[in-house]
Amino acid sequence: MGGTAQTRPATEAFVAHRNLLFTVAYQMLGSAADAEDAVQETWLRWAGVDLDTVRDQRAYLVRIVTRQALTRLRALGRRKESYVGPWLPEPLLTTPDVAEDVELADSVSMAVLLVLETLTPTERAVFVLREVFDVGYDEIAEAVDKTPAAVRQIAHRARAHVAERRPRGATDPAETRAALSAFQRAVETGDLQGLLDVLAPDVVILSDAGGFKQAARKPVVGADKVARFLAARWDVVGTRTTTEPAQVNGGPAVILRLDGELDGVVAARVEGGLVTGLYFMRNPEKLTHVARETTLSR
Repeated sequence: MGGTAQTRPATEAFVAHRNLLFTVAYQMLGSAADAEDAVQETWLRWAGVDLDTVRDQRAYLVRIVTRQALTRLRALGRRKESYVGPWLPEPLLTTPDVAEDVELADSVSMAVLLVLETLTPTERAVFVLREVFDVGYDEIAEAVDKTPAAVRQIAHRARAHVAERRPRGATDPAETRAALSAFQRAVETGDLQGLLDVLAPDVVILSDAGGFKQAARKPVVGADKVARFLAARWDVVGTRTTTEPAQVNGGPAVILRLDGELDGVVAARVEGGLVTGLYFMRNPEKLTHVARETTLSR
């Protein structure tokens, strides 16, 4: 990004909103790599804009990144059709302030991002802009090339769709920490009973290895099956595996290392003191953003 007298104001405005732009793109795409590409394309277009014609720089930038993300979202959908095994969003090691913003943390959680996957690209863009970032209907209409009236209808439909499918039931932070700590100990020691004690009866684990590593090709459902799935993996790697707690996508997670090297991330959904959902990422191409914290904003 340049530093001439002409480009400096554009650069300053872009930098000021960059974390917001990445967050918008990531929530639309579920892929940090694609979100970064969308943000870079946004900069290239923004650098050529006459700032004297821009009334609201934030809104203008959001409009550009939304259009870039929509284009990539449609292409990403085609890539997912040939993906090996379950597809999970790319996990992000997030800063502590993300967890403190309850609405933001919920909106970037693995559970909610997977629900957003069931929306059409336009529905997803409208939902993200309206429900998470409180963008006005007129501004959203310009971003998605629809009328404000159409955007209102799309927003209503998307809101109802997400509400019907998103996990319910908030958990006390202390309960969440306790459940995650118990889960981590059980995984690290191969304690089958310890796993059964912390897993909800209808717990589900989704594993994404992208064909690079061994993983379940279908969801594993039920405490007994999930515990045995995890215990079987521990039996193979034994004490070569170490674990550490982390904040991933604004929620509790465990980072797994095999012989000291990053091997995977397990994000957890906790309700009522029990683990109800596990999202196991082992695809090395989608683990690059757990090496450093990512700052999200809205």
